[in-house]
Amino acid sequence: MTDAAKAEKDAVSAWAPFGHAAFAVLWTATVVSNIGTWMHDVASGWLMTSLSPSPLMVALVQAATTAPIFLFALSAGAMADLVDRRRLLIVIMTALVIVTLGLGVLVLLGLVNAWMLLLFTFLSGAGAAFVAPAWQAIVPQLVPRPDLSSAVALNSVGINISRAIGPALAGLIIASFGIAWPYMLNALSYVIVIGALLWWRPPPQPKSDLPVERFWSAIRSGLRYVRASSPMRATLVRAIAFFLFASAYWALLPIIARRELQGGPELYGLMLASVGIGAVSGALFLPRLKKSMGPDTLVAAGTAGTALVLAVFALVAIPAAAIAVSFIAGASWIMVLSSLNVSAQMVLPDWVRARGLSVFITVFFGSMTLGSMIWGQTASLLGVPFTLLLAAAGSLLGAVLSWPFKLRQGDALDLSPSMHWPAPVVAGDVAHDRGPVMITVEYRIAPATAADFAAAMKDLRAARRRDGAYAWGLFEDVAMPGRYIEYFTEESWLAHLRHHERVAESDRLLQQKVRAFHLGPDDPVVTHYLAPAPGAAVVPPPPRDGELQ
Repeated sequence: MTDAAKAEKDAVSAWAPFGHAAFAVLWTATVVSNIGTWMHDVASGWLMTSLSPSPLMVALVQAATTAPIFLFALSAGAMADLVDRRRLLIVIMTALVIVTLGLGVLVLLGLVNAWMLLLFTFLSGAGAAFVAPAWQAIVPQLVPRPDLSSAVALNSVGINISRAIGPALAGLIIASFGIAWPYMLNALSYVIVIGALLWWRPPPQPKSDLPVERFWSAIRSGLRYVRASSPMRATLVRAIAFFLFASAYWALLPIIARRELQGGPELYGLMLASVGIGAVSGALFLPRLKKSMGPDTLVAAGTAGTALVLAVFALVAIPAAAIAVSFIAGASWIMVLSSLNVSAQMVLPDWVRARGLSVFITVFFGSMTLGSMIWGQTASLLGVPFTLLLAAAGSLLGAVLSWPFKLRQGDALDLSPSMHWPAPVVAGDVAHDRGPVMITVEYRIAPATAADFAAAMKDLRAARRRDGAYAWGLFEDVAMPGRYIEYFTEESWLAHLRHHERVAESDRLLQQKVRAFHLGPDDPVVTHYLAPAPGAAVVPPPPRDGELQ
């Protein structure tokens, strides 16, 4: 294939999601809404420089935006996995219309102070916290899996198109009509999204005969999945290493524009617009860059670009230079964010997708919130230029230390349900809330393959934990070498039945690998145990990892 043909193929794959009407409509509505959101954010940052010009208070606007997402994303992810995601989005968007319109009216009447602005910013952030996991989780319903990576990248493109338009438009609107009107227009943009969601009819999803998972149990199972997924953990480590330091750029940008560069809202808007243009331009080359560099090198390059931008802001107080490097900031940002987001999406099955993404979002915004507060306070004490240089150095150090944690480890995994486990053999009806449950599997292993068997069982342990087990162990019979007992425990009988539905095709292949070590024609013997019913006996708690009672 010629270079030109390869480039054409990359371009087609990059834009393929627009061939699906639902994606195209919702993507367009989201871009319009994000333009409104960026106008809202620019207005809030600029308004705070008038209400309280302290670097800490200006940075707190960014913190008030991201803190609710850090606080509520896990709950939002569980809710998005338990209820109809489309209806949830419509309800939350309606609440955001009310909050944003209320803030706009108060600003128009001149009744807002610094702390009131932070309160409304926090409420808007809370709405965004409940939108984000559900919105990201519906992407696989809009496009087929081969187009998922391109769809995630295009969502980032949409965000950055809005970043290119929204801030510049906000600066123009603030200068021409007043600072209240970006809030009014943002409220209208939410209405457009509500209309698109009312139009969309999601494809039918497989229905389970089991009761809906309880809220706190859903949160625990989501956290358990992420903890047991090494590809997801690697993605989170890389996210922390980048966002904790990149947050300095976003938190201090209003102060950089106003104090360091002696500019007005127009300069601030142009800098943000340059970020957006850079991000869109970077997204156009992402397919080719991913193929030539790979996700890990791409994230490292984006981190180096961000460090360069921070250093230029610290050392060069020229508006034209600031606008130019803001372009680099946008390209670097989308290189990192898109790579991390796709890495998270590809390792999550649908039953836990919103919860897993909520953990990613929590880490993302938690790092941004913590970083905003750290860099805002550091700038108040040591000055903006020194703070930016410190953040630049930290981002490079973070890239080096996090390099061993590789991205996109789950690309080859088939996470669709295998449904290959037979129904448990029981003597009678078992109440769903009975528990805990212990499952044992008996293997006969040749001594020559015992080490390889134990290595394969480590991978199986992670699979058991991802799908619902909270404890796991493997033991060899001292009286009969080669006889191994695997056990894992789950919260209840209902939790174990859910485990049956959650086993993925990749888990089935792993179990086949383990089964190959088993001697004899028969399958390993599986036995289910229930703790005695309440009042039947006093029993100690179930064994934890590495313990026998």
